[in-house]
Amino acid sequence: MVMSARNNPDLTPASFVLNGIPGLEHMHIWISFPFCSMYAVAMMGNCGLLYLIFFEDSLHRPMYYFLAMLSLTDLVMCSSTIPKALCIFWFHLKEIGFDDCLVQMFFIHTFMGMESGVLMLMALDHYVAICYPLHYSTILTNPIIAKIGLATFLRGVLLIIPFIFLSKCLPYFRGNIINHTYCDHMSVAKLPCGNVKVNAIYGLMVALLIGGFDILCITISYIMILRAVVSLSSADARQKAFSTCTAHICAIVFSYSPTFLSFFSHHFGGHTIPPSCHIIVANIYLLLPPTMNPVVYGVKTKQIQDCVIRIFSESKDSKAHGI
Repeated sequence: MVMSARNNPDLTPASFVLNGIPGLEHMHIWISFPFCSMYAVAMMGNCGLLYLIFFEDSLHRPMYYFLAMLSLTDLVMCSSTIPKALCIFWFHLKEIGFDDCLVQMFFIHTFMGMESGVLMLMALDHYVAICYPLHYSTILTNPIIAKIGLATFLRGVLLIIPFIFLSKCLPYFRGNIINHTYCDHMSVAKLPCGNVKVNAIYGLMVALLIGGFDILCITISYIMILRAVVSLSSADARQKAFSTCTAHICAIVFSYSPTFLSFFSHHFGGHTIPPSCHIIVANIYLLLPPTMNPVVYGVKTKQIQDCVIRIFSESKDSKAHGI
């Protein structure tokens, strides 16, 4: 009976209805302003970083290639969700096609995994730069960077595709209303009446394979970096080594803090914390890293600052000569 229900196309809705943030419908317009502002900053900041890294020869180095991967990931991640959320807030366009919902789910979870993977690659980049500075350019060559970047992307794709097939096969008896601003896997999995144990177990396995592995690699990398930096005799050298990691540590905090907050609120405060708080935290996770990463790297990275200053100086000079 369960198997026949899982494979019955009549039990698959043509579309879902995204309710936005339940309980705060009267606040949707006001909530949309910080969402829209952060999205605009994220788009401008990450597009600006990609422009600088692509056109400035001084930024054609492994560290900035990884930063370009992070910026591209952030652009896709927030663009997969925020435009639809703003349509819900502004125009009450809540309907989303069933297949469109699965596509959105695929992009969200794939690039969430990509974000985590790129942060792990950046930690390894800092480890090689600090612990093996003489071999840095020979270890992290352009082909190696391209291969590990592609491997990180494919890891996310291959692990998330089963999510889509598992969700597509479920029988949706309980209706098609999703209390969220986007098609999150757990929100969609709450709708079916069938057995979703496989989905839950696979979701936990993917979280461990991606998040657990990446956090372990980041932790080991920074332990090795700390050991190498502490052993330096010069205080200036130690300060310089630590300063190169500041922006990356901030990016890790912005990325993983909302994740842990969402995880603990779901598992330890699920009945006491309002659903609206869970949804807001979930959106913060998708908005905060894309918004803050360009700001942090622009403030903390001297090479990027120099490129921006030089571009503005050249622009002023050209305007002055034009006048």
